[in-house]
Amino acid sequence: MVSISYSGTRPVSLMPTLATFFGIVIRMYYDDHPPPHFHAVYGEHEAKIGIETLELIEGKLPRRALGLVLDWAELHRQELRDNWIRGQEHDSLFPIAPLE
Repeated sequence: MVSISYSGTRPVSLMPTLATFFGIVIRMYYDDHPPPHFHAVYGEHEAKIGIETLELIEGKLPRRALGLVLDWAELHRQELRDNWIRGQEHDSLFPIAPLE
């Protein structure tokens, strides 16, 4: 699923969903600002997490959800890096396997 907002006829915000597991949605904006990061959404909570450090940059998730996100990100860090580069180049992002 892709969230799109428009300014006139030009999309200004694309945020593809990379993975969904245990009610957590992992997304990444196209052409987002550094440092490389992804967004995790769980209910009304949202967090921005650095890809290289796996540190919470901004926001908040419940402890259990944050733990699941970090476990998932550690397993898929290279895929997150690859998607970050693709997003900076406005290429299609690839889905990433969920945490099982």
